[in-house]
Amino acid sequence: MNGQQATLYRQAGEQFAPAIARLARAMERDADTARDLEQDIHLELWRSFARFDGKCALKTWVFRVAHNVAADHVGRDARRPAMVDIEQIEALPLPESGEAAAADAHALTRLHAIIRTLPLLDAQVILLWLEGHSGAEIADVTGLSSGAAATRLSRLRDRLASQFEPPEDRT
Repeated sequence: MNGQQATLYRQAGEQFAPAIARLARAMERDADTARDLEQDIHLELWRSFARFDGKCALKTWVFRVAHNVAADHVGRDARRPAMVDIEQIEALPLPESGEAAAADAHALTRLHAIIRTLPLLDAQVILLWLEGHSGAEIADVTGLSSGAAATRLSRLRDRLASQFEPPEDRT
């Protein structure tokens, strides 16, 4: 075991484990799948610290790795057809059912649902912003220029805010 790798991983865990858990929950509705994603992120972080050269901040490295693992995870799931066990077909909620409306009542649940529908880069940008990252840090993690990150973030915030306005206020 590489001592520096262990030290970096321990530091990352102490500082960023809650944010990694929030990222996983935001990307995955199912709690078990979110925990699997969280574990995948931690495993890849451990592996990645063998290559960490210190050319960027630890925070940038952690979020870059975390978002790349999440992107791979979401992309892999998007390519896989949705399957339901035959016994569960009748239990599936109907579109626009009371169950779906009740789930949307909780703002955080609704926000995560909206984020999951965004293109992956947009989801990454807004999740980093929600975690309190600066525009420069978002640009670092995503590979966007600072200007492109700021523009994308502004548009996303406006778009998300409009989803929480009362229907009569929307134009």
